[in-house]
Amino acid sequence: MDRQPAGSTRRQFGQRAGLAMLGLVAVGCGGPAPAKPGQSDKVTGEIRMITPIFEGSDGAKVLSGLMADFTKQYPDVKIVPDYTTYAKLNEKLTTSLASGRPYDVMLMGVGWIPPFAAKGVLADLGESESALTSLYSERVVAPGVYDGKVYARPIMLDTRYGYYRKDLFKQAGLDPEKPPTTFAEIRDYARKLTVRDGSGKLTRAGIDILGIDLRQGFETLMWAAGGDLFTPDGKVAFNSPKAVSALQLMTDIIRTDKSEDFGFTEPGAATGVPIVQGRAAMMLGHNNTWQEFEQNAPNLVKDGQVGFFVVTGERPALFQGGTIGAVSAKSKQQAAAKEWVKYLASAQPSLRANQQRGNVPALKSLVSSEYVQKNPAVQFAMKNLDHAYSEGGVPAWLQIRGDFKAAIESALLGKTTPQQALDDLAKKAEAAIASGK
Repeated sequence: MDRQPAGSTRRQFGQRAGLAMLGLVAVGCGGPAPAKPGQSDKVTGEIRMITPIFEGSDGAKVLSGLMADFTKQYPDVKIVPDYTTYAKLNEKLTTSLASGRPYDVMLMGVGWIPPFAAKGVLADLGESESALTSLYSERVVAPGVYDGKVYARPIMLDTRYGYYRKDLFKQAGLDPEKPPTTFAEIRDYARKLTVRDGSGKLTRAGIDILGIDLRQGFETLMWAAGGDLFTPDGKVAFNSPKAVSALQLMTDIIRTDKSEDFGFTEPGAATGVPIVQGRAAMMLGHNNTWQEFEQNAPNLVKDGQVGFFVVTGERPALFQGGTIGAVSAKSKQQAAAKEWVKYLASAQPSLRANQQRGNVPALKSLVSSEYVQKNPAVQFAMKNLDHAYSEGGVPAWLQIRGDFKAAIESALLGKTTPQQALDDLAKKAEAAIASGK
């Protein structure tokens, strides 16, 4: 799961430097690492775990409780967590690998398995992909699978889809029970919902497409347009005509329709979430945007004035990120590490982790839990996972993804056309993919 904005220049450099280190490690690995003689097959020993979730005092409290419960069952196991953020995760992982002391358990994001599994860094969990699909949606299992082997189990999901304000739809003369179902309706509704004052200053965006990570917003629209990031054989596809139409839609919303001004908001803006404040009528949002409504606009929640929609172009599409648990191929405590990952992904532990963050449980069985039943946004996401798409897909993904933001901004600012922006990005991606061969 990566809720961070696309990387800054400094962070991109850090990521690339980290990947360079990973590349050096890979030379030494030479493919999937076999189990070392001396690796324990018993659930015992000390496990080092790096985690970008369970952050803050509330998260640490949840993780502490989970560790206590696990070690009641396995008293000879000691778990040592290292808390980090998604912004620093890749750098810390590659540094640990380069030092020859990798973490035993690595919690990482959807899209991260191919880059690390291709280098032989991760252990095959020995799970059956088909068996896991009895517990999870097929689309939820897929990000943990590489080259036919299961390298990670899903722990939690985070999703992006459409939110809209029913009260503002009524004010604009739109049916509050009929959110947009096509790209054309998104533009039409957004124009009708946009409000500017006498000086032309934007006071309410018809649709907020800037309040989430630009790359993830583009990807959601791209999948809805029928496009993909890569072809099944790993070639760049995000500059196809269908993908370009998604960036064209974003550009039209900003530059042609003026339904939102560039700079009106950004992910994690100190000014708050515009749709919660009434400064936007629709948005591409995260499932935990619901928490913002509950905390800052409880009357809207109470009165049922918040609606959801799956973005639909040629097909419905919901962005699926998430956090998955993997084990180091070099861990000497593989049995314990695998058991700990399995425990974290099981029903009650994962439910506690999801509840703490307002996220979407990966296990299908948890749809009936009290937490899900009381959270309409999470319910909506779980009911639409058949329309979910995930980013990544090639070993060079972590090297490529940081360049999306600049390309998208270039189109939104009118410096390049959407086609030019994505063609230029494709050239960089192709070079990154080629350098990894």
